Amino acid sequence: MDIPREPIMEPSLATRSDHSDVPPTRTIDPIDPPPASDRPTTAMLKGDIDSGRTGDKNPVFDPGLSPLGTDDEAAGTPPSPFRVALARRYENVERWMKGARRTGAAHNKQDGFPVVFVSFIGAVGAILVVGIWMARAV
Repeated sequence: MDIPREPIMEPSLATRSDHSDVPPTRTIDPIDPPPASDRPTTAMLKGDIDSGRTGDKNPVFDPGLSPLGTDDEAAGTPPSPFRVALARRYENVERWMKGARRTGAAHNKQDGFPVVFVSFIGAVGAILVVGIWMARAV
């Protein structure tokens, strides 16, 4: 009586770590901004954001679980090309008309000096030193 056996996998295939079955992603390559259009889409607005044109982030692809505008389309009310064009204009031009906004520590790629924290630690230390000195004086 022959008992069917499961095929035995070769150790090299069972421990494969080259991930050749996963397509390469382009998350570290710079993204070019989309061209101007008479009928812009939400994908173009996301392209403006991903390309760094709006100043919100570094110019690389940002994968998302639901692309920009998916909720609107699922609700049956996709944004009109006029509204997308208005959003693109606001994000790209009108936001910077009064000059560049002040960037935070995250945009400078460095942390600022923690002035409040160091001041608090210094004040607590001074209170402790004065308290101990006064307790010994009594």
